[in-house]
Amino acid sequence: MDCNRSVRSLNIKGKLMTFMNPVVMGIVNVTPDSFYSASRVQAKEDILQRVRQLREEGAAIVDIGGYSTRPGAEAVTPEEEYHRLAVGLEVIRREWEDAVVSVDTFRAEIARRCVSDWDVDIINDVGGGELDPGIWDVVAEMGVAYVLMHMRGTPDTMSSLTRYEDVSADVLSILAKRVATLRQSGVANIIIDPGFGFAKDLTQNYRLLADLEMFHIENAPVLAGVSRKRMVWMPLGTAPEEAANGTTVLNTIALMNSADILRVHDVKAAVEAVRLFDLYNSSKVR
Repeated sequence: MDCNRSVRSLNIKGKLMTFMNPVVMGIVNVTPDSFYSASRVQAKEDILQRVRQLREEGAAIVDIGGYSTRPGAEAVTPEEEYHRLAVGLEVIRREWEDAVVSVDTFRAEIARRCVSDWDVDIINDVGGGELDPGIWDVVAEMGVAYVLMHMRGTPDTMSSLTRYEDVSADVLSILAKRVATLRQSGVANIIIDPGFGFAKDLTQNYRLLADLEMFHIENAPVLAGVSRKRMVWMPLGTAPEEAANGTTVLNTIALMNSADILRVHDVKAAVEAVRLFDLYNSSKVR
């Protein structure tokens, strides 16, 4: 337990999820082109094995995505995105009925169908409401939790949109305004994601990581999604496939800066980091 941690929580379909201790969100990519090739699963048997792995290793949330947001990824029609997600969600709900499930989509239509058809608990929107403004209405109407992420432009243009006066202050200001709008729209359960790697350069990503604690807007839980991203492997001259150790280092820094949720490809390593972090913090209690 973090002795300095404020008690943050979410209402997930009437069940309280608290973040006195951080939790791990495990990634399921039902895509053929996500940036980390080992994370891709499309066949039902492969998805099943991935879901079983996440459950056994201690994931608290399963985050499933059917549309890669890496720069240069092929466009995916809504029909194809939903088909990919439906295959995965059917496996998840059959294998792990009470799992807390997050769907990684920026499309209002997809969000609505996934909540209606598969009773998903969280919508994880990389667009922060900018790529499809209708998604906020869906989240409010359906009463699900919402990951509000910061990004500028689109995945194909974001790398050219990295000019800020002060990256942490600018991102915080934008997210705070969006939180206020969401609250007015009736969205009560919001998770804040500063958007590592999305319209930020290397230095800006590390500045956001150092300032992560300031993003607890209205005491909302904060999600850190650095797993195997460029900010991990590029400074080391490696590749996503070699970024497990670096990811653990940055996840640990995120925990020390009050992250509540670690979104990761490697659940076992992240769960171990959380357990050791909690032990460290417990030792500080006198």
